[in-house]
Amino acid sequence: MKVKPELKILVLDDDVEDVELIAWELQKGGVNFQLRHVSTKESFVSALKEYNADVILSDHHLPQFDSSEALQLCYANKVDIPFILVSGAVSENFANDTIKEGVDDYILKTSLTRLPAAINKALKQHALHRAKLNADAELKFKNNQLLRTIEELSKINKELDTFVYSVSHNLRAPLMSVLGILNLVKLEDQHNNNGTLATYHAMIEESILKLDETLKDILDYSRNARKDIRIERVDLNRIINDNLERMRFMAGSENITQTVTIQEPLPFYSDQYRLSVIFNNLISNAIKYSDLQKTDSFIEIYATVSKTSAHVEIKDNGIGINPDYIAKVTEMFFRATEEHEGSGLGLYIVKEAVDKLHGTLTIESELGIGTRFVLDLPNFIPATMADHIEDKVTVKGQQHTS
Repeated sequence: MKVKPELKILVLDDDVEDVELIAWELQKGGVNFQLRHVSTKESFVSALKEYNADVILSDHHLPQFDSSEALQLCYANKVDIPFILVSGAVSENFANDTIKEGVDDYILKTSLTRLPAAINKALKQHALHRAKLNADAELKFKNNQLLRTIEELSKINKELDTFVYSVSHNLRAPLMSVLGILNLVKLEDQHNNNGTLATYHAMIEESILKLDETLKDILDYSRNARKDIRIERVDLNRIINDNLERMRFMAGSENITQTVTIQEPLPFYSDQYRLSVIFNNLISNAIKYSDLQKTDSFIEIYATVSKTSAHVEIKDNGIGINPDYIAKVTEMFFRATEEHEGSGLGLYIVKEAVDKLHGTLTIESELGIGTRFVLDLPNFIPATMADHIEDKVTVKGQQHTS
């Protein structure tokens, strides 16, 4: 049989017989306890400091002071244990006032049989109260800790973004200077008809352009990560063709037939910067990974706009992607082939930008056949505008060999 823990009970009363009656009722109620009896203010304060009581039973009227002052002494000494008033008959208003002051219960000396149950109830309530206070304190500590961590991470992220942006810009500037100098060397080499310098120039230029491409990818990644979405009306036809125009001098583009078909029954609202990043990477990929063995290389771009989204397909007949790699090509620094060098960031940046716009990207590809990128991007057109626009289809298209 499990023995109940011994309670240390401090009784504040100037009537010895009443104290004996209290002890008797506690024994009769099965309470395992030790009792310390005090009757003066000095002995009560001393017991608060030394006895380490579990519960206080106090009479109201005492020679030197009363239960209200005794309760205040508990607060002053930071003693937070059940305080039960055990006294003679008092008014109902007085009883209510003592409860408001912090007394846990009020027991008449003529009803001491209630005392064991009252002590048990008060102990449980105090235990729950302490547990709640501890939980609240722990929660507050954890919240403060979390806030500090968030602030530190935010500071680190801002510093990292600033670092990436600064380093990329600072590296690109001297790269452009080197390219300018190399072009001067190239002109001088042509004038002197020295083919050796031309070979070295081509090698250096290729390396610089690759580094510049990587830096531009890092800048795009940094901007996409830290820049807020800015919704505005965009012209898909213009954005796509502007990107195609920028790729006009990219190696291999001169042999690729480009077809663009845009259906715009409604205006399209999205983030113009991120759309440009998406199309720039997908179109440059299609050119970079074209199949040099084919004489009919093509890039087909189809887009249609509805009230809810823009559906875009970019299809090519390039070298294709190994099916085992399709799920990985949007991972950071992943490259599906070593035949063409790249930063390994392009499709990762595309996926990040699409996610920022709450869109989806699907990739279908076969080795030797080609690749098809499918984009579904939300149309953030104002609802009031969409309701008043007819669903007529406007087709804009072009086909040409660069």
